[in-house]
Amino acid sequence: MNKIKIAIASDHGGFDLKNEIINYLALQKIDVFDFGTHDKNSCDYPVYAKKVTLAILNNDFNRGILVCGTGIGMQIAANRFKGIRAVCPGNSYCAKMSRLHNDSNILTLGQRVLGVDAALEILNVWLNTPFEGGRHQKRIDMLDE
Repeated sequence: MNKIKIAIASDHGGFDLKNEIINYLALQKIDVFDFGTHDKNSCDYPVYAKKVTLAILNNDFNRGILVCGTGIGMQIAANRFKGIRAVCPGNSYCAKMSRLHNDSNILTLGQRVLGVDAALEILNVWLNTPFEGGRHQKRIDMLDE
């Protein structure tokens, strides 16, 4: 597998969890770049979702993580872009299936709905699950037609 390069961002509602994730990724020796926000001042999540999404579409990073209060707003914003498959799994099984069958390239998480341990478990499964390809690739190609 190619080395994973992660683009990460959050709004104010996901700031603390984003920092926990950055620390976790550093311990795993995974390359990560923080696109902001860099404080807890109120800000607009679509701005940060767009930064990570464009970084992936430009092939600067191969995966992204977006954190807000619930993960839902970031997921919606990221999925506005062709070629992005953002998921907001509430458990590790859904994270696994999003990689196996859907080749998800952005993980969205909610600071207000997940504890740090649960978020890191979901993240770990998502990072370490490969895409199966095969019949699933045809379906992904259909999404981008």
